[in-house]
Amino acid sequence: MIPARYQASRFPAKLMQDLRGKPVILRTYEAALNTQLFDEVYVVTDSDIIFELISKEGGKALMSKKTHESGSDRIAEAVEDLDVDIVINVQGDEPFIDKASLEGVIQVFKKDPNKEIDLASLMTPITDWDEISDPNTVKVIVDQRSFALYFSRSPIPYPRDEKAGAVYYKHKGVYAFRKRALSDFQKLPMLPLEATEKIEAIRFLEHGRKIKMVETHVTGIEIDTPEDLEKAIKAWK
Repeated sequence: MIPARYQASRFPAKLMQDLRGKPVILRTYEAALNTQLFDEVYVVTDSDIIFELISKEGGKALMSKKTHESGSDRIAEAVEDLDVDIVINVQGDEPFIDKASLEGVIQVFKKDPNKEIDLASLMTPITDWDEISDPNTVKVIVDQRSFALYFSRSPIPYPRDEKAGAVYYKHKGVYAFRKRALSDFQKLPMLPLEATEKIEAIRFLEHGRKIKMVETHVTGIEIDTPEDLEKAIKAWK
């Protein structure tokens, strides 16, 4: 499932911006489809423009019936009546999403026969301090078993001792849910930390749920700003 809002506060209509001959959202849809990992790939949108684009290109699109605070809320509504076990949420601004990374989050559930893990997501190491300090880059810290402790737009951990050897991780906009966990997400109220940071994954942590993080070294480019789009255009092959 690829949630796709037309409006975006930092970069209005970013999903319809041209990326080497095709809109960003279409590039993301094709990237997910081309992994051949999924039974179905859908774009879930509140926009007639995006819906018509995906449909015209032969893709599958669903219109949201309600207004939603986050992409996960949007896809929770979309899968409510679908017979599925695992739902992968790939953000619409992730045209560089790759097969190996997606396989990593899927494997979390295949290695969890007792169904103790409800949610998995991706992180990648970062070392550039400009990126670590950038509020558009969501950071995550994890415990020794790679369960998320917290997500933030601020640098975490704070480098009080720069020689202590902490690794900084960027959170990538991919979530894998068991369907029941996704349904729960929609029903859980947004609490102050999520509302403050504007990071939907915090909702699970605030309500005492666990998120298994999977490390990937495929960085890609998430398109949050016009500058990101320029980088993506240069990097596209």
